[in-house]
Amino acid sequence: MDLSFARFHGHQVSALPVELAVLLVGVASRQAASPTARVQATIARLGPVDALLAPVAGCFSATTAQALRRWKEE
Repeated sequence: MDLSFARFHGHQVSALPVELAVLLVGVASRQAASPTARVQATIARLGPVDALLAPVAGCFSATTAQALRRWKEE
């Protein structure tokens, strides 16, 4: 999950009604304080996230992948 807003830079901004803007700020602040956001921030501080999505074995669980391969061959 990408919680950054970097991809929105350079786009034209529209004026929002004050009530909607306040509602969106409240939602964004609650999301930023969520456990998921805290975990993502911790992971991002540890280093590149790409390593988590590209394991050395080529799969998330080499043992499970081998079991599925054997099952498929039977």
